[in-house]
Amino acid sequence: MANLREAQKQMTRRLLLESGLEQFKAKGYAATKVDDIATAAGTTRVTFYKYFPTRSELMKALIDEQLNEALQRVGSPEHGSTALDLVTTVADGSPEAIMAWLRRTADSWPAIRPIIRIGRDAAVVDPELTDLVERWLEEAIGDIEDGLERAGRLEPHQRHFRGVLAMAQLDFVAQNWDRADWKLTRDQMLDELGASWVQLLT
Repeated sequence: MANLREAQKQMTRRLLLESGLEQFKAKGYAATKVDDIATAAGTTRVTFYKYFPTRSELMKALIDEQLNEALQRVGSPEHGSTALDLVTTVADGSPEAIMAWLRRTADSWPAIRPIIRIGRDAAVVDPELTDLVERWLEEAIGDIEDGLERAGRLEPHQRHFRGVLAMAQLDFVAQNWDRADWKLTRDQMLDELGASWVQLLT
C-alpha cells in the first residue's frame, strides 16, 4: 500500500511538471498562474503547493530533472550535474566521437529547447531564477573542461574558455535552428558545428 501511495505521489508530481511546462509554453511564464498549472494537471492549488512551494521551484525542477534527464545528466558534487558521455567524448577528441555526440544531442533538441527558452523568459521576470539557464550551461562547460583535462589537451587557462565557446555555439544553434534560414540541411549544419567543435577542442 505504501508503494502504491509513493507511486501516486510521483505520478502527481510528474503531471504537475508536465502541465507546468505546457502552460508555460502556451501562455508564457509571466502569465501562467499556479491555478492554471493545477487545473491543467487535474488537481488543486493546495496539491500544487504540497509538491512545489512556488512556481519558481517548479521551474527549477524542470531544469534539474526534465532537462537533465533529456540530456542524460546526473548529479555531480563538482558541477551540480554532469553528462559523463560528454566528458568521455571530449577526452576522446576524435571527430567521429564528437560528431556522434552532437547528433545524439540534436535528437534531444525538441525536448530541451522549450525548457531552456522558458527558463530564460522566467529569469527576466522572476528574481529567484536569475541566471538559471546560464548556471546549467556552466555545468556543461565544466564537463568539457573535465574532458580536456582528462586528455591533457590545451593549457589549463584555455580549457574553460574553449568550453564556453563550444557551448555558446551549441546553445545558439539549438535555440534557433527551427526558426533560422541558414540555407543548410540539418546534416550540413551538424557537420559545420562538429568541425568547429573539433577545431576548438582538439
